Amino acid sequence: RFANYCMEPSLYTIKAILILDGDGNRIVSKYYGDSFPTQKSQMAFENRLFTKTKKLPNSEIILFEGNTCVYKNNVDLYFYLIGESYENELMLVSALNCLYESVSQILRKNVEKKQVMEYLDMIFLAVDELCDEGIIMESDAMSLVSRLGPRMEDVPLGEQTVSQVIQTAKEQLKWSNLIK
Repeated sequence: RFANYCMEPSLYTIKAILILDGDGNRIVSKYYGDSFPTQKSQMAFENRLFTKTKKLPNSEIILFEGNTCVYKNNVDLYFYLIGESYENELMLVSALNCLYESVSQILRKNVEKKQVMEYLDMIFLAVDELCDEGIIMESDAMSLVSRLGPRMEDVPLGEQTVSQVIQTAKEQLKWSNLIK
């Protein structure tokens, strides 16, 4: 009987990473394993999960449909990490915090849907750096972001195109006006 309760240790801790908007629409999704084999089953799960978690704004961890779900919401975004029901919640929360902090650094602390859509390529890279086939690869946001490569603002002025320079100048003016 004791053998039923002992499980082999596994590095495969994450079943899914999701970023949904304030209406529950998918922005980023990455599923690992075969728990949700079709896009239809994934979308249905996401809708049920969002419906449940939008009613619990102050929670961080729930047991949902046999899965441990850790999540964080910010303005118009919901960040989720899904693991097995027996998974260590602290590991999942650590990975979720790494994802959120990485996105926050990529977006220069302006974590909202519009910015996420603009830097979607970098966010997908961050998700790939965070987790590989369900195995957590990184838990330090600074280290993760440093491996993504330089942002356009960090590229020397002489190596940028004219439109990139103009865009950078617009952003700097916007932020300088907000600070005043």
